[in-house]
Amino acid sequence: MKKKEDKTKEEEFPFEEYYCDARPKVVQPVANKIVRNFYNWAQANSLWILAFGTGCGSIELPPLYTARYDVSRYGIFPRPTPRQAGVFIISGYLSVKTLKRVIRSYEQMQNPKFVLGLGSCTVNGGMYFDSYNTINRLDYYLPVDVYIAGCMPRPEALIAGFNKLKELIMAGKAEGANKYAENFDWYKANQKKIIKNWDMPEYNW
Repeated sequence: MKKKEDKTKEEEFPFEEYYCDARPKVVQPVANKIVRNFYNWAQANSLWILAFGTGCGSIELPPLYTARYDVSRYGIFPRPTPRQAGVFIISGYLSVKTLKRVIRSYEQMQNPKFVLGLGSCTVNGGMYFDSYNTINRLDYYLPVDVYIAGCMPRPEALIAGFNKLKELIMAGKAEGANKYAENFDWYKANQKKIIKNWDMPEYNW
């Protein structure tokens, strides 16, 4: 009897609305300005980051957590999985192979979410710009809220980038996730042009 009831629940639950067939939706800001400002303040001062480093791209991230810089005083903490993070730091050069993992990780993050492009290689391909396998324009495939230039940017530059992101969030201008939802077909078309062996779910929500 129990198995029959469970089966009925599974049949009634619209899985397709919540998983691979569910497209992202634009999240409208709260109408009340006071509440909206409070939400923005809270988000800006609680940045949980997921770092995706390739090659030398992540060499400047560990010093952020040392006593000298101590980014935890800014409300910035590292998280181990996309589901727990709100800020995605992509550092170093991106190849077609790594772009697949970046897209999948980004789509598994919950809203609100923000993207930091760290280093010259992420901005424009850096010294690998003319390689057949290098992604030169990350913003063709994912929305980027803040770019931090340099090869590699020092921890001070990273902190400045976080402060810039905080300013955008406080002003309600860090709308990368909504931009991705609004232009979803365009982003997906660009992703599939570069990733030939598309062997992952259409959507990863």
